[in-house]
Amino acid sequence: MAHEPSEWMHIPSAVIGCPPGLEYLSTLDCLYVEEQVDIIDLFIGFEQNNRYIIKNIYGEKIYWAVEDNDCCTRCMCGGARPFDMKVFDYRGVEVIHFRRPLRCQSCCFPCCLQVIEVFSPPGELLGTVEQNWTLCKPDYSVKNHNGETVLRITGPICMLPMCCDVEFKILSLDGQQVGRISKNLNIVGDWLLNVHFFGISFPLDLDVRMKAVMLGACMLIDMMYMQRRDRQGCNSGRS
Repeated sequence: MAHEPSEWMHIPSAVIGCPPGLEYLSTLDCLYVEEQVDIIDLFIGFEQNNRYIIKNIYGEKIYWAVEDNDCCTRCMCGGARPFDMKVFDYRGVEVIHFRRPLRCQSCCFPCCLQVIEVFSPPGELLGTVEQNWTLCKPDYSVKNHNGETVLRITGPICMLPMCCDVEFKILSLDGQQVGRISKNLNIVGDWLLNVHFFGISFPLDLDVRMKAVMLGACMLIDMMYMQRRDRQGCNSGRS
């Protein structure tokens, strides 16, 4: 489904070697992700496929994303569910694809922890985000298409967004913080509408492929730690 381009970010100049549709990311060092919720969903308590709008710092839309899943999987597996998620530009052209297989996220099963794969259609692997085994704080390895770790993501022990943002730090391999993924505190969104707002920051000169992987990391974090705390009804089964 195509959208009117007036409220969307202007398409940057073509970048040599850049996968189609990722040119937008070449000029950005931050993204804002807003979950979309239909009011009717709140009254019937029925879990729909997740939908998001991705914007730049000026509030201009860059992409929109939608989960591709079935009702049974959403209700039975909750926040631990496997999914495919498609990311589109304003023309309705798919530019990024996320795939999350069904895996554990408990420290009791370190051999089968969470991972999200990020592709540029029609199937070019851009990179992965892989959960590392830890007892308390969340920890992830961010890998490129060759399986090489290029960044790490660490989260806080407490993730109750009652009085402040929840921040996951993006670290270089030498431990320096180079960005963050944060769930921004929004009283109306969090407690009334169950809508999630995220900010993602990263180095401007980071490869566009890894910027797309950072977006995938945000979706994985939302599913693992935020979605499961907020939904009611059939979603009470989220773990």
